[in-house]
Amino acid sequence: MEVFKLKESEEYIELNNLLKIFNWVASGGEGKMKIRQNEVKVNGEVETRIRRKMRSGDTVELGDQKGQVA
Repeated sequence: MEVFKLKESEEYIELNNLLKIFNWVASGGEGKMKIRQNEVKVNGEVETRIRRKMRSGDTVELGDQKGQVA
């Protein structure tokens, strides 16, 4: 499982940006497409909000890849 650590000044990171940071998608457009096609799960449930605020403790899945915000 990959982990993304928020900076002290950050409250959250948007889901589409997190997918890019983890290098699970090549572009923002690809990330949006994966979310719109119901391929992304947040905390075990399909997430359709492209800019969902990912906070510390949230998990994300895309296919067999898993990540967490710390």
